[in-house]
Amino acid sequence: MDLVSVIIPYYKKRNFIKETIVSVTNQSYNYLEILIVYDDTNLNDLEFLQEISKLDNRIRIINNKQRLGAGASRNKGIEQSKGKYIAFIDSDDTWAPDKLKNQIDFMKKNKYQISHTSYFIIDEKKKIISQRKARDLLSINEILKSCDIGLSTVIIEKQVIIKTSTKFPQLVTKEDFVFWLTLLKKNYKFYAYDSNLTNWTDSKNSLSSSTIQKLFDGFKVYNHHMNFNIIKSLYYLICLSLNYLKKK
Repeated sequence: MDLVSVIIPYYKKRNFIKETIVSVTNQSYNYLEILIVYDDTNLNDLEFLQEISKLDNRIRIINNKQRLGAGASRNKGIEQSKGKYIAFIDSDDTWAPDKLKNQIDFMKKNKYQISHTSYFIIDEKKKIISQRKARDLLSINEILKSCDIGLSTVIIEKQVIIKTSTKFPQLVTKEDFVFWLTLLKKNYKFYAYDSNLTNWTDSKNSLSSSTIQKLFDGFKVYNHHMNFNIIKSLYYLICLSLNYLKKK
């Protein structure tokens, strides 16, 4: 059994984090380490997390001591991880009990290095409001106009990240989109396991819920990170926005 490193950046999600952690510690695939990257200068929740961490010796808390953002926090977690596989989950999402087992079995059987799954979108009252179906993404053109990869569903061999020197960029939102685009640009493929193994929480006060911030960061994805000119960047940003609205 190969070690899986689960990376959880934490910033002001006290009402959700315990359920997130329990959904990880209760995985049927139990050879894992859980790296919670505390990304808040306010230390009020740190003691709360430290108490939770006592429930399972696989949990380790990394304290940033200054605000870095979700992307840089994930980078720090990856750097300190020891697993063959990296699995991402945000601090207000949850996994089905067999998520890791089923997905890693799928990857090993097919010799895949990266995979993602279908997932449910739920509101803060745990009601399912939508779902996203995973599909194989074999080239960068398949996601340029629509980011169809749920971060909390992704498992990737750590060696891929090391070999490509891929890092999450310093963006408030869309940092995961740049990460996926970078890997696809380097000819890595995202294979789909079509089973709803994750609940993604549509939290109204989350950073990702800010429309203006998403538009700003979306433009930077294309103009800065993809090196598109202004007209081309605006075109893809409009496509991305329209596709997002279609999925609502």
